[in-house]
Amino acid sequence: MDDVALRALARRLVEVPSVVAVVLGGSRARGTHRPDSDFDLGLYYRGELDVPALRSLAARVADEPAELTEPGGWGPWVNGGGWLTIRGRRVDWLYRDLDRVHRVWDDCRAGRYEVGAQAGHPLGFYSHAYAGEAALCRVLADPGGEVTALREAARSYPAALGEALVAGLWEADFAVRLAGYGTSGEDPAYAAGCLFRAIGVACQALHGHAGRWLINEKGMVASAGRLPAAPERFAARAQAVLGAIGTSRREIGETVTRAATLVREVRRIVAG
Repeated sequence: MDDVALRALARRLVEVPSVVAVVLGGSRARGTHRPDSDFDLGLYYRGELDVPALRSLAARVADEPAELTEPGGWGPWVNGGGWLTIRGRRVDWLYRDLDRVHRVWDDCRAGRYEVGAQAGHPLGFYSHAYAGEAALCRVLADPGGEVTALREAARSYPAALGEALVAGLWEADFAVRLAGYGTSGEDPAYAAGCLFRAIGVACQALHGHAGRWLINEKGMVASAGRLPAAPERFAARAQAVLGAIGTSRREIGETVTRAATLVREVRRIVAG
């Protein structure tokens, strides 16, 4: 799946009624992929998506039968698509409702975001990921130029969104306090869930403060650790917190204390 093949496939996809543009997303768009990384193709559509036409195209290009969902088949945010194998490589087709993406972009500029439950996103799906995906993608086919224009606009991170994510850091403090119940009850599972939430919210706040897009949980700790203003050894310390919660009251308590210290340092940085 070299660039020529990807663009040829994208041109066929935008011939499907309602498909407005096709982009390459994920690690391959950002240049951080491994040799075995999937190819993530975002299918931006408007109106009623012609899924039968997509299924027909998939049957012609895929190495083996692939199931494509209706919109909403995978949940409310990652709202459908299919996992295909083309020329021996994994190629995922991911639906994106373009009108909804535009609404999210308007929210970002106004300093609004929401977090929704979504399969595959244990931290929750942060709505501004839609805008971040557009900003970081590589456009493969966009006959009307609409997604290209959105990408160029979204490359300027909205200051209001950054301020909102920093303001949301209160939840990290709250999650750390809740993790204390895992200490007193010797409940490492509950403490682990709370501390994952605390670290994740802190990563979002650090990216918002830096004006950098963070689009999902994968690699969020390492990404936050690379930010110039991150606390010293943030990634290593956060991974240590989540990698060894402990089982006894003493062990869990020490882990919660380390997490509380890390969140306090994040708060000092983003308040500066």
